[in-house]
Amino acid sequence: MDLKAKIYVAGHRGMVGSAILRNLKKKGFTNFILRTSEELDLRNQAKVEEFFKTEKPEYVFLAAARVGGIQANNTYRADFLYENLMIQSNVIHSAYLTGVKKLMFLGSSCIYPKMAPQPLKEDYLLSGYLEDTNEPYAIAKISGIKLCENYRRQYDCNFISVMPTNLYGPNDNYNLNNSHVLPALIRKFHEAKERNLPSVEMWGSGTPLREFLHADDLGDACVFLMEKYEGEKHVNVGTGTDITIKDLALLIQKIVGYKGEIKHDLSKPDGTPRKLMDVSYLHSLGWKHKLGLEDGIRQVYEDFKKKENVKVW
Repeated sequence: MDLKAKIYVAGHRGMVGSAILRNLKKKGFTNFILRTSEELDLRNQAKVEEFFKTEKPEYVFLAAARVGGIQANNTYRADFLYENLMIQSNVIHSAYLTGVKKLMFLGSSCIYPKMAPQPLKEDYLLSGYLEDTNEPYAIAKISGIKLCENYRRQYDCNFISVMPTNLYGPNDNYNLNNSHVLPALIRKFHEAKERNLPSVEMWGSGTPLREFLHADDLGDACVFLMEKYEGEKHVNVGTGTDITIKDLALLIQKIVGYKGEIKHDLSKPDGTPRKLMDVSYLHSLGWKHKLGLEDGIRQVYEDFKKKENVKVW
């Protein structure tokens, strides 16, 4: 990509999109097209097509999506399926119609079967049943991968897909009704410490294993792949190491400095037993993550405390 290339980052205010934008700016890119969801509803086909015809972006990072944790995914099942299908279909089709040079679609590790062998290789896609609690979101993301793959096959579009592992970082969501596990635990431990509460409740048994990647590492990987990768196969992006949810909670408890007890709500679902990405293909392309989990969480907690002081959720 030329440093003056016209780049559209869809979802630039979210955790993933903002990380991609920060990385692009850090590397000297200057010509961005940015729209908030209020300015451009990506679910509206006519509006998206009009936007692409008017602005004519050369490169597109498709990081816009309706996202949430287990509770949100399981509660708003139709919304997660419909809205994500519409967003990605409209953007990908408009990119094809207007001759975008290259598009990157951001997926999710939940695309892989619930009981797939570990670590998760790219080839395991569609090899078994999905985890029920986030099946609609996963199906939408699988559809996005297949859209990119088949626009490439039929129309020779340079559309690629990347599958990030679980993410955390600046601009994360700390709303306990729809956040992911890591930011939810940060908020719970912080508020328990501030209020001197005797215990913190965490969902499930704590035994599932999860992998966590800092959003800034993902942003760097996305820009790297946009410049270097031309293949049809989607690419896993992660660290290649995982941790139990209980050990994650203990790590966050230590970082926050909370001294109370952790109680388990066993009525809540655990989700998939393990989700660890096989990132050997990404490593073979020449990219590896830089930020360790403990250092990353410490950075995120400092950022959280600044937001907490002004009550921005």
